[in-house]
Amino acid sequence: MKKKLILEDGTIFIGEAFGSETSSIGEIVFNTGMTGYQEILSDPSYCGQIVTLTYPLIGNYGINRDDFESINPAINGFIIKEVADFPSNWRSENSLDAFFKLKNIPGIAGIDTRKLTRIIRKHGTLKGAICHMNENDQDVLERLRATEIRHDQVKQVSTKTAYPSPGRGRRIVMVDFGMKHGILRELNQRGCDVIVVPYNTSANEILQLSPDGIMLTNGPGDPKDVSEAIEMIREILGKVPLFGICLGHQLFALACGADTVKMKFGHRGSNHPVKDLLTGKVSLTSQNHGFTVDENSILNTRLEVTHIALNDGTIEGLKHKDFPAFTVQYHPEASPGPEDANYLFQQFLDMIETAKQEETAYAKA
Repeated sequence: MKKKLILEDGTIFIGEAFGSETSSIGEIVFNTGMTGYQEILSDPSYCGQIVTLTYPLIGNYGINRDDFESINPAINGFIIKEVADFPSNWRSENSLDAFFKLKNIPGIAGIDTRKLTRIIRKHGTLKGAICHMNENDQDVLERLRATEIRHDQVKQVSTKTAYPSPGRGRRIVMVDFGMKHGILRELNQRGCDVIVVPYNTSANEILQLSPDGIMLTNGPGDPKDVSEAIEMIREILGKVPLFGICLGHQLFALACGADTVKMKFGHRGSNHPVKDLLTGKVSLTSQNHGFTVDENSILNTRLEVTHIALNDGTIEGLKHKDFPAFTVQYHPEASPGPEDANYLFQQFLDMIETAKQEETAYAKA
């Protein structure tokens, strides 16, 4: 069955439908990863977006039970060059088409994804609609242009109630803005006693849980839409060691007086080089973000830039000059992508231990 992809600039692509037969509207973004489509489609940071994959063949190793980053995908659609009808992998349990039908996600294949990506790179992120062939192009275009991007994506994907992921190590309160399960997995592997809380949990409620550290997770949308979290971070800063990832990094910057801006087309892929300014070491990183911290806004804060993106010079890491707190724009848990930055989880735990030792020494003095 044929379907259409219509962009808000009027460009129309005709392709083959797969997955759900429903129509869908969303912000179209592209990811340059060659593998990891299952982790990408289940990353809550893509909430409300239609994802284009630049690698031409997708679905060839199927869908398995182990590589999900969330239970229910939050994407509005998938755009690919060629979908594999008969996946081949010993872990495969389902095809991409069957899984998308199960989760009611529309997909379109057989279009020129190179051309689509070039349009986005030239004009910036665009809204788009995956629709049926019999729908009037002008009607779809008017509906598309009138559709406002929602500002409650974090609310949509965050947990509604707090829950534990027990361990016998340090207690980490993880504020869920759209958490990838890979972050929780990395903390659990290090024995942490994790309590996951909703995005709008207050500083007082978090402190009542007696955390040894605070984790601010990734998530979708504009960080300025999550005002509750910005206020919470301001109140908690300096009281408990803090580590932020992706959206958590942006919220930390806003809480410290910096500013964030929307990027032209963002960073989405698993091969982005990032330089550590302290050591000079370059890591290949997994990234998924459409906003960045404004470099000029850092000047009048107590923040220090620790990492930069080598492709465009944007800020990829921050630390506070006075308090035990640091953040990164990229994903140290990868999933998918290289695990060059995995050491940051241990760095977080080491920071907690140092803070505990200083607290004990101060109490004895």
